[in-house]
Amino acid sequence: MMSPDTLGRGLRDLRISVTDRCNLRCPYCMPAEEGGHRYNFLPHAEILSFEEIARLARLMVRLGARKIRLTGGEPLLRKDLPALVALLTRIDGIEDVALTTNGLLLERDAAALAHAGLSRATVSLDSLDEETFRQLSGDRGSLAPVLAGIAAAERAALSPLKINTVVVRGVNEEDIHRIAVRFRGTGHIVRFIEFMDVGTLNAWSLERVVPAAEILARIDAVFPLEPVDPDYRGEVARRYRYKDGAGEIGIISSVTQPFCGDCTRARLTADGRLITCLFATAGVDLKRPLRAGATDERLMEIIEETWRRRDDRYSELRAVRHVEAQDRIEMFRVGG
Repeated sequence: MMSPDTLGRGLRDLRISVTDRCNLRCPYCMPAEEGGHRYNFLPHAEILSFEEIARLARLMVRLGARKIRLTGGEPLLRKDLPALVALLTRIDGIEDVALTTNGLLLERDAAALAHAGLSRATVSLDSLDEETFRQLSGDRGSLAPVLAGIAAAERAALSPLKINTVVVRGVNEEDIHRIAVRFRGTGHIVRFIEFMDVGTLNAWSLERVVPAAEILARIDAVFPLEPVDPDYRGEVARRYRYKDGAGEIGIISSVTQPFCGDCTRARLTADGRLITCLFATAGVDLKRPLRAGATDERLMEIIEETWRRRDDRYSELRAVRHVEAQDRIEMFRVGG
C-alpha cells in the first residue's frame, strides 16, 4: 500500500482504457470528424497487450487498487476482451472488475464476459427517443442494439447493471423522466451525469449543463426520493432511492457539486500512460520503461512517485475560478 497523494487521497480505483477507437461519435466525448481527418488513432503496436495491462494492474493492486473498470473508446471493439477479463480477475486483491460500454456489441459479448469473471456492466444510454439517440451518438447508432445489450447483460447477471445518461441542455432533458420511468423497479441503477468539460472538442459551455439539483427535482416531483449514504469514500455518484421502494438512481455532478476531495481513481490509457485526473493535460509514460525491461520494483516506484505528487482537483478549481481549457486529454483517450 502506497502513501496517499498531497491531498490525502489513496488509490482504490483503476480505470483501464483498452482502445481509443469507438463506433459512435457522441458530441460530448468524440464529436464527428470534420472531413474525417480529426482522429489519429493509435497503431496496434502502440497499444498495451493484455499481458502488459495485467502486469501493470497487478502492480497497482499491490499499491492499493481494489476495483478495475475497463473503458475505451468503446472497449468491446478490442478483440478477445474476455481474455483480458480472465487475466484481471485472477489478480490477488482485486474485488471487482467492471466494464463501461455504449452497449452496441454487448448482446454479442455479455455471456462470454460474465463467464470470464466480469462482475458488472455500465451501459451508456442518453435517450429513449430514436431521433435524439441518433443525435447524441453522432448519427452512428440506433437504440435497439443497446436495449438488446442491456437485456443480454441482465441474462448474464452482470449486475447491478448501471445506466449512464449524460444530460445536455436543449437536447435530452425530457429523457430524464423517460429513462427514470423505464428502469424503475428493474433493479438497474440509472446515473444521470452533468455534461462535463472533458477534453477540448465537445463545445462545452456552462449554459449547456443541466445541474444536478434540477435533475433531482424533475424526478422527485413525480417519484419522491430520499438520499442514500455512499458505499465507500470516493463514490462518484450521489445516491437517492425511491421512497416507494422501486430502486435507486445516482447523479454525477462534477460541474455544480465537485467531489475532487474524495477522488481515488487512477487511469491507464491504451498506450500505457498513467493519468491521475479525468481532466488531465498529460500523463506519465509507463509503456516505455515496461518495454525497456524495467523491473516490477522500478515500475512501482514510478507509479508511487506519480501518485504521491498528485494534487489534481480541477473540478473544485473550476467551481471557484475560471480555468482555461488548455490541451486536456480527450475523454475517448483517458477512459471516462
